[in-house]
Amino acid sequence: MPAVDFILDTRFDDLPAATIHEAIRCLVDTLGVAVGGSQTQLSSIIHNHVVRQFCGTEAVLWQDGRKASAAGAALANGMTIDALDAHDGMKLTKGHVGCGVFPSLIAVMQAEGIDDPKEFLTSIVIGYEIGTRAGIALHASACDFHTSGAWISLAAAALTARQLKLTKAQTREALGIAEYHGPRSQMMRVIDAPTMLKDGSGWGAMAGVSAAYLAQDGFTGAPAITMEAPELANYWNDLGKNWYIEQQYIKLYPVCRWAQPAVEGALALIHEHGISVDEIATIKVETFHEAKRLASIPTTTEQAQYSLPFSVASAVVRGTIGVAEVTGDGLNDPQIIGLAKTVEIVEDDAFNDAFPARRFARTHFHLLDGRILSSRDTEAQGDPENKVPDQVIWDKFRDLTSALLGTAWSEQFLSLAWGIVDAPSVTPLFKLIAQTAQTKDLK
Repeated sequence: MPAVDFILDTRFDDLPAATIHEAIRCLVDTLGVAVGGSQTQLSSIIHNHVVRQFCGTEAVLWQDGRKASAAGAALANGMTIDALDAHDGMKLTKGHVGCGVFPSLIAVMQAEGIDDPKEFLTSIVIGYEIGTRAGIALHASACDFHTSGAWISLAAAALTARQLKLTKAQTREALGIAEYHGPRSQMMRVIDAPTMLKDGSGWGAMAGVSAAYLAQDGFTGAPAITMEAPELANYWNDLGKNWYIEQQYIKLYPVCRWAQPAVEGALALIHEHGISVDEIATIKVETFHEAKRLASIPTTTEQAQYSLPFSVASAVVRGTIGVAEVTGDGLNDPQIIGLAKTVEIVEDDAFNDAFPARRFARTHFHLLDGRILSSRDTEAQGDPENKVPDQVIWDKFRDLTSALLGTAWSEQFLSLAWGIVDAPSVTPLFKLIAQTAQTKDLK
């Protein structure tokens, strides 16, 4: 099975320099989001649950430094990343991989006492390659639109099998267990009714880590259809040649990617015309069908992150969307809520045809003086075709972490992450992640 060979046999020297660089960008981006996500109620609930139900001392819970099993840490830390919808994603999966790869890999490396930086980076890449292809293959073969946890389970199983040095036969069993137990939950259910369930990412990470440990113990699984079905082989034939980690997008705002083209269009109109919120009567957004369903007026953090009207209104009123807008006072800002209630969303057939490879929106401001201002057909920043510079990711990391953990912590993390290729060990980086609880106390 070519995928199993890729999982177990790929070495650091097999990776192009650009691929390694992208792994570091994803590391910084995702861990910054984890710190931001630690401020949510969702994160607190899942951390307490894991301490009670997934007992262990092998791995660290990032929010507060408590210990849990590797599977438990993957669950809690994965859900913490997913709690703040600012992590990377991939257009063709219509979802995310990194939010499950990082918590799974770090937890297992801690549990198994593995500290090789090159192995860390290699496994990051492997996780993205397996997870992305599994997601694309699932969309091509399943009758419903499943959450990211479905393919994250396979990515987590793959990188855990590698750390455990499972045989090829055991690795195949691990992948089969992971696909069977992974959460094939229906994504549009939480689009229409957003809750803490989010994208199933943490549960997928937990299922994948558990699957590999089960395979190590002799547990057997059914073949992983998305990886083994002959009709899906074309999604796997380019392993080691086409590097999907280089095709992820970076989010600049902690809301659903589908809402971000409309946000960008609104911000462009503000900057181009110097319009203030007091001049706007109503807003109209033309976009694709899936984005149209992000229509709620939120009262919770989860609803806010899946609300196109709220996202656009927040951007117009405050000039951006950050953690405060989706977790703090932004939820109760009468100006934001009032403007959000004026937002009309309509579908555009051309935008529907372009989805998911491209996600467009056209934003219109209907002004009190009767004028109508219209944006261009807009895509969100950070797509792989138009990558944001490293500096943008570093600045995003600082914005998410410095206020909570201090500038010194943020700069130390960036230094360690940027130099990880030449570091003798990942232990200092992992220890720094585990210090977040102490740093919060100091502040």
